[in-house]
Amino acid sequence: MFNNLSEKLDKALHTLKGHGKITEVNVAETLKEVRRALLDADVNFKIAKDFTKNVQQKALGQDVLTTLNPGQLMVKIVKDELTALMGGDTVGINLGGSPTVILMSGLQGSGKTTFSGKLANYLKTKKAKQVLLVGCDVYRPAAINQLRVVGEQIGVEVYAEEGNQNPVEISLNAIKHAKANSKNVVIIDTAGRLAVDEEMMTEISNIHKAVNPQETLFVVDSMTGQDAVNTAKAFNDVLNFDGVVLTKLDGDTRGGAALSIKSVVDKPIKFIGTGEKMDAIDVFHPDRMADRILGMGDVISLVERAQEQYDEEEARKLQKKIAKNQFGFDDFLTQIQQIKKMGSMKDLVGMIPGAGKALKDIDIDDNAFKGIEAIIHSMTPEERSTPTVINASRKKRIAKGSGTSVQEVNQLMKQFDQMSKMMKMMQGGGGRKMMQMMRGMR
Repeated sequence: MFNNLSEKLDKALHTLKGHGKITEVNVAETLKEVRRALLDADVNFKIAKDFTKNVQQKALGQDVLTTLNPGQLMVKIVKDELTALMGGDTVGINLGGSPTVILMSGLQGSGKTTFSGKLANYLKTKKAKQVLLVGCDVYRPAAINQLRVVGEQIGVEVYAEEGNQNPVEISLNAIKHAKANSKNVVIIDTAGRLAVDEEMMTEISNIHKAVNPQETLFVVDSMTGQDAVNTAKAFNDVLNFDGVVLTKLDGDTRGGAALSIKSVVDKPIKFIGTGEKMDAIDVFHPDRMADRILGMGDVISLVERAQEQYDEEEARKLQKKIAKNQFGFDDFLTQIQQIKKMGSMKDLVGMIPGAGKALKDIDIDDNAFKGIEAIIHSMTPEERSTPTVINASRKKRIAKGSGTSVQEVNQLMKQFDQMSKMMKMMQGGGGRKMMQMMRGMR
């Protein structure tokens, strides 16, 4: 996400390298490139102008701190301003009410129905909520069918009324159904249009008045730039929504919507969608996003995702196996599955400081583990638990069964052996201290 913007900002901030003091001349040169980078990212002209003006006021005349060079100081100032531009503080979702009613709004194609499912899954798995999804797009049968497929996928009930063309009535009936069936969150997926129109606004306004939701979220396709911001303003004028959801941040996002929307509608971005899977949803943290835009990574989010997959009991069992030199391919496969659950490879790499820039031209495939998994699945239980029994003839059979070559099997065996040795070394004092530190961050 924001690859193009990140690259241009990085080039702009390199202008100050080698200078001992920040002056009007080198600041002006740098900020000219920063403003150009923001405009190329489809950020509103006035917002880009105000942004660079604020940075300039804070940068001019500042002495370089003892431990910082001018480039680093400017990066800090720009990071702070980017954070403020995107809202400053993280704003959570309001789960008050009995039940909590969440109204989803947005144009057709913004990813609203898919995100409704992601939010339902998030509230079910992370907040232990009993969720009811409500299909109120009475114009597109495919939308309700899509919601049903999503609901079945995540194990959440979907409420819809065949033949009923009154979304207000459906919404009120759904809330009654939720109360009668011990559901404490109701997510109403409303109809979208290809463009803002009076009929659409009247309809969603009527639903809003009838159900009086605790949360009204506006879902926006982050790839549409200023068009998304203008649409958000039109919706906010009618609904006075509580927050914004940015979808498709895993795509070729220019960044305009994320950087402009808070200034235009004065509403926080609450969630982001980072992929197609139902768990590809993150709470929006302005400071962390600013770090990622500036190529600093997002270690905190990476650790949080790792901790979500961390099982203390399984970790203890694994430690014992490593200590006894019993770490096998079944254990290796389990570790791969946990990594895959953390999200897309491209997204994870972007969270590692410097990695996004270093690997910007490399296509990181989410199917990178498929060959490894195929090789391991082609092994017998004995071979997976005791890799030392794998000889030349077994390698040929494994390669044939997995559709790979003996060379690829040898490569995996070598990598597995190196990893086993490293994990054995980690059983020493340093490794234990590091693991204790990680647990302490929970």
